[in-house]
Amino acid sequence: MREDAALIWLDEGEVARWSRYEFDRPRRQFSLCRAALRALLCEQLGCSNDELAFQHTKFGKPSAMLRDEPAPICFNVSHSGDHGLIAFVPEGRLGVDVEERVDHRRLDLLIKGMLSAEERAELAGLHGAERLHLFFDLWTIKEALIKADGTGLALDASRFTIPPAISHGMTGGTLALPQSPGAEWRVARLGTERFAAAVAHEVPAGPETAPQREAGRPVVSV
Repeated sequence: MREDAALIWLDEGEVARWSRYEFDRPRRQFSLCRAALRALLCEQLGCSNDELAFQHTKFGKPSAMLRDEPAPICFNVSHSGDHGLIAFVPEGRLGVDVEERVDHRRLDLLIKGMLSAEERAELAGLHGAERLHLFFDLWTIKEALIKADGTGLALDASRFTIPPAISHGMTGGTLALPQSPGAEWRVARLGTERFAAAVAHEVPAGPETAPQREAGRPVVSV
């Protein structure tokens, strides 16, 4: 989609936000991702674009409004470089993250701020591309969980460890976080060699039947 076509989807507030970006690339990323989000929400909800609006929690997490009422859908969006990721679920908290696997000049600071002592110790034994690959897998899983939790910096990523069964080999699994009592999270890794990506979705309370579990899986657009 061209940027001028994307802008047609945006409302007045979104166009104002778009115009405040200083650099072309993030401005274009915002317009394309927001237009894609609106188009996909219209498809999921069976509505027109002018019936959609967004509201935000005090922590900045957005949710959809349909005809001035909360829409029966949860979504989350992430973008990095040329990659964007949008996911939807009918209910339950949801978070996604995507990151290009590129070297970062502040990598050591990110490792210290994002990873637990166990994760930092494992990375210390790795080098080059292998170290970078694991870091981005852990980072995107943690960012997806933080965004799903929805309380911003209240969830300290360095205080929980991603189980090796999820960060190595397996594409996903479930886990609980000590800082988010009473919640269980289903995590899926979606990345490739070029980018890391993850989705985190709150598991509904109580026993799930197979049809309920399948219906509750996030719909993902990359």
